[in-house]
Amino acid sequence: MGALVDDFIDNWLLYSSIPVVAALIGYLTKLVAIRMMFRPLEFVGVKPFLGWQGIVPKRAARMASIACDTMTQQLIRPAEVIDRLDADRIAKEIEKPLLAAVEEIVRDVAAEYQPGLWESLPNRVQRLVISRVQAEAPRMVSTVMDSIKADVDEVFDLKDMVVTSLVKDKELLNRIFQEAGRKEFQFIARSGLYFGAVIGVVQMAVWILFKLPIIMPLFGLFIGWFTDWLALKMIFHPRYPVRYFGLFEWQGLFLKRRAEVSEAYASLIAKEIITPHNVIEAVLRGPLSDKVLGLIQRQVDEELAKHASIAKPLVVLAVGSRRYQEMKLGISEQIMRRLPETMRYVEDYAEDAMDIRNILVRKMKELDAEEFEGLLRPAFQQDEWILITTGALLGAAVGEAQVQVLLLFGN
Repeated sequence: MGALVDDFIDNWLLYSSIPVVAALIGYLTKLVAIRMMFRPLEFVGVKPFLGWQGIVPKRAARMASIACDTMTQQLIRPAEVIDRLDADRIAKEIEKPLLAAVEEIVRDVAAEYQPGLWESLPNRVQRLVISRVQAEAPRMVSTVMDSIKADVDEVFDLKDMVVTSLVKDKELLNRIFQEAGRKEFQFIARSGLYFGAVIGVVQMAVWILFKLPIIMPLFGLFIGWFTDWLALKMIFHPRYPVRYFGLFEWQGLFLKRRAEVSEAYASLIAKEIITPHNVIEAVLRGPLSDKVLGLIQRQVDEELAKHASIAKPLVVLAVGSRRYQEMKLGISEQIMRRLPETMRYVEDYAEDAMDIRNILVRKMKELDAEEFEGLLRPAFQQDEWILITTGALLGAAVGEAQVQVLLLFGN
């Protein structure tokens, strides 16, 4: 025993470095693991195997789909987004730009389908035609909005909108998980430091006793693996507070922060994804936009039938039956093309009316522990073993370097 004490006294500085290095192994392997989850956004290296792409960006479509399923199945539904919009208020908000757009549409369509005829009409007659269409335009928009609200699932694919946004913008997808798990990722890095230091003390004692070179890489491997595994466990488990040894209470860190996470998550979704602009774009230009065009077409048909019952035979005679149908379609398509730009004027009202952030916060607080865990857990579940294995291998490599230093400077 005396020889061991003398050995420690002679080499105390060198031996004391073992827990310090172990702590650094734990900390650095966590930083690398977190980095590998989100970076790089695109594959770097030689495909298919020699290189790396961040786990979340690599699985962008699946990650986005999982995040969206939680969002749309448990937090918010298309009807909740659209139902809060008042059709008459929208028509009023866009009235001025809509009237200007209608005038251009009437002139363009008339000039296209009966060249020369529109230009030959007296200015007073042109203004009369335009003013009649303008007078009905707000009511038509209101009617179309009511039709959309009555059958919102037929014209608005919320999941497609969310998934498309996240797959297209992988940085935004990263931010969702990083924002939701900001403190959890900090905890992972710090826990590696603390757990590594504790294990390093044991590692130091074993080295002093046996001085076997294999000890250091094995401990490094264990530190890298165990601290990764334990940190992940402590983030999500237990789901409810549990007292250990009668001394301290622990609840999965992510679940304990439910209120804080809800606020951050809801703010990001409302600001970046389910925005009035994105919703309007999805309705008017998304995969179901043909059905919106159909609604507008039917409304155009009704308006033409209502106000042109006498003139219609003359119009049909002038342009031909087929051209008349094309003209109606042309009007509808022009309206569809102009609506996204026109609807910009309604975004401030829509943001207040939809109140996405507060809806999400309220719904998130109603989730049970397992459902709430699903907001962040997918980021870790995908290829989690790769992260833990990488941590272990990095730990082993540093442990091997430790051996060389100890053999070089030890007595």
